[in-house]
Amino acid sequence: MAVNAKKIAVYVLVVFALYVIITDPAKAADYVQIGFEGISDAAKAMGDFMTWVANGGKS
Repeated sequence: MAVNAKKIAVYVLVVFALYVIITDPAKAADYVQIGFEGISDAAKAMGDFMTWVANGGKS
C-alpha cells in the first residue's frame, strides 16, 4: 500500500513540475536556480565544517 502512495506522490510531483515548466518557464528557471544555490550553500557549509573538524575543532 505504501508503494502505491509513493508512486502516486512521484507522479503528482512530475505532473506539477511539467505544468510549471510549460506554463511559466522563467519561474521554473528561478526554482532551479534557487535549488542549485541551496545545494551550493550546503556543500560550502559542509566543507567549512570538515575544515573545522580537520583543524581539531579550533576556531
